[in-house]
Amino acid sequence: MKPGNIAERAGTVALGAWMAFAALAAVLVSDQGDPLGPDHGLLSWSVGHRPPVALAVARGLTATGTGAVPYVLVVLAGLIAARTGRQRLPAVLLGVVCLGAGQAVRYGVMELVTRARPPRYDWQTHASGWSFPSGHTTTAALTAGLLITALCLRAPRGRTALCLLVACWGAGVGLTRVLLGVHWFTDVVGGWLFAVGWLGVFVCAVARWLPGRYLPRAPEPGTPHPDDTADGPVERHAPQDPHRRGRSRPA
Repeated sequence: MKPGNIAERAGTVALGAWMAFAALAAVLVSDQGDPLGPDHGLLSWSVGHRPPVALAVARGLTATGTGAVPYVLVVLAGLIAARTGRQRLPAVLLGVVCLGAGQAVRYGVMELVTRARPPRYDWQTHASGWSFPSGHTTTAALTAGLLITALCLRAPRGRTALCLLVACWGAGVGLTRVLLGVHWFTDVVGGWLFAVGWLGVFVCAVARWLPGRYLPRAPEPGTPHPDDTADGPVERHAPQDPHRRGRSRPA
């Protein structure tokens, strides 16, 4: 796919995500951060369904949505996306910048909305700061988006299963924040929308302005996978009919 097409599609997705995010944030500000429709019900369900094993799994999964783990995964995404040695360092730096800048902007939005968290007596893990949008959710979703983008660029065999696994991880981190009682569900939705919008803007900007020699690209349709040509090049002009070998074409 050409960079211009990638930029157009990414920009369209980003616009839709930002419009939905802005609408949700406006509703929260107008209601002074009060819980919305599904918030109370999902938090009550989470409080009533917390077996010890589920809490242990949730705490372990939620821990992967912050700290060093997302940055390690983003570096891995950059290495996967790069097709040449020249592209590796720019790809890694772009991923780190995307995640770091996204976290900084999210923090600024959080300070503007100033939404309170759920009641502290429902918490099952440590949390700090305002509630909207969820930081763990945003970080995990951005990281998952960068990994999925890298996998789609390289198009390895079995990429669908890998992309689904990464997407489940990114979504799962967000859902653990509700299960652990430290975020309302709409905080998690806001984190997802923010991540999609930010990633769309970033991909659009990179595809539009980054010099082509540094831009990892997906293989063109019909391009054989490297494993398919490992045994040597295929002589495409060879005759298909073995009985016609050596015959000249009719004039």
